[in-house]
Amino acid sequence: VQLQASGGGSVQTGGSLRLSCATSGFQFSSKVMGWYRQIPGKQRELVALITGGGTTHYDDSVKGRFTVSRDNAKNTMWLQMDNLKPEDAARYYCNHGTNPWSIWGRGTQVTVSS
Repeated sequence: VQLQASGGGSVQTGGSLRLSCATSGFQFSSKVMGWYRQIPGKQRELVALITGGGTTHYDDSVKGRFTVSRDNAKNTMWLQMDNLKPEDAARYYCNHGTNPWSIWGRGTQVTVSS
């Protein structure tokens, strides 16, 4: 299993970023996939997940601002993040949405300045 998150960066409050998750080594289309984030010293939290068929679920903290999508033909998932807030700043990871693999990859850093 390989999971590579990218697309992070530094934005101002209210800005947008689009994260990408490139995957390989498993049958992507059959897996529920998720976006997680972690702040140093805190537990990693699930912010969005998407089933193989495209059904989505969001944490209340990002609902209405983040949109998760996937392309099963490309083994890729995205997270569109709009109206970013300082509390969204974290390192973001992609993984299985309900039963994460032990391999998390490096993730991608999102910084939001006020």
